Amino acid sequence: MDIKPLLRQFNLRPKKSLGQNFLVDENALSSIVRAAEITADDVVLEIGPGLGSLTCYLSDAARHVIAVEIDRALIPPLRSVLAARSNVSIIEGDILQLNPAELLAEASHPSTMRRAHSAQRAAPLSAGVRRERNEMESKDARRSAQDAYLANYKVVANIPYYITSAIIRHLLEADIKPQSIVLTIQQEVAQRIVAQPDDMNLLAVSVQFYGVPRIVQRIPAGAFYPAPDVDSAVVRIDLPDQPRVNVKDVDMFFKVAKAGFGQKRKQLHNSLAAGLPIKHEQIMQALSEVGIDPKRRAETLTLEEWGRLSDQLIGDRGSGIRY
Repeated sequence: MDIKPLLRQFNLRPKKSLGQNFLVDENALSSIVRAAEITADDVVLEIGPGLGSLTCYLSDAARHVIAVEIDRALIPPLRSVLAARSNVSIIEGDILQLNPAELLAEASHPSTMRRAHSAQRAAPLSAGVRRERNEMESKDARRSAQDAYLANYKVVANIPYYITSAIIRHLLEADIKPQSIVLTIQQEVAQRIVAQPDDMNLLAVSVQFYGVPRIVQRIPAGAFYPAPDVDSAVVRIDLPDQPRVNVKDVDMFFKVAKAGFGQKRKQLHNSLAAGLPIKHEQIMQALSEVGIDPKRRAETLTLEEWGRLSDQLIGDRGSGIRY
């Protein structure tokens, strides 16, 4: 796709405020689809389709692509580029304000209704029995279609760094979780996501609590138009059925971790005391109970240590407490 004539046709310019750098390199586009391991049974939620370059590649490989674009100005060119692709649904909106499960349910609805309508025409029964059977078949078909969509749901996104954390948390904490997430993000952010102790950070804890991230490849700045100031990377996050750490209260886990990283230069006991409404002596006691040196810093803790600490603090203050 030649991006420049398309932008001129619709009198558009990339918006720095939205981090719009359109991926145009064909090898990079193909590699993202391979990294996501898209099959003909998969439904792909694409966040930030932009002008549809990657959407076309995803459409060729997937059963259905649900493309969510926040920039209203990009909807007309996106529809123009994807007009001939019947397996693409374009949604204008902010993914942070949308429920992935509802998007999937709506995407599965049209084919369900077509099957139900065919069943109506074929049933030589009385009006009352036919209506009851059609209603049951319609519900069963809709449920079957939705189940198929949910079972093979993957996320592919090219997103700006400043909303990376929010989008990941939104997807990972949704009622319906994808099989995997493949992100094209700034290389520095990608490295933060896959960090390990002694170099952990809150983003790494947030992602690794739910899944296993790995950097698939680097994408040079020249693969985008306009070229950003830094290189990007493709990160794949594989998601098990359950979080990787079993904790009593997920909210408490993240509040403790957030407090720990809130003042990164401080020793852990001071950071926690500054970020949580808990007395300093209680924090010291909790750290002692779970065998964590209070003088350590947040970036050295493992996921399991954050889990033990948050559970201990709940035990000290009462099960299910929110701070």
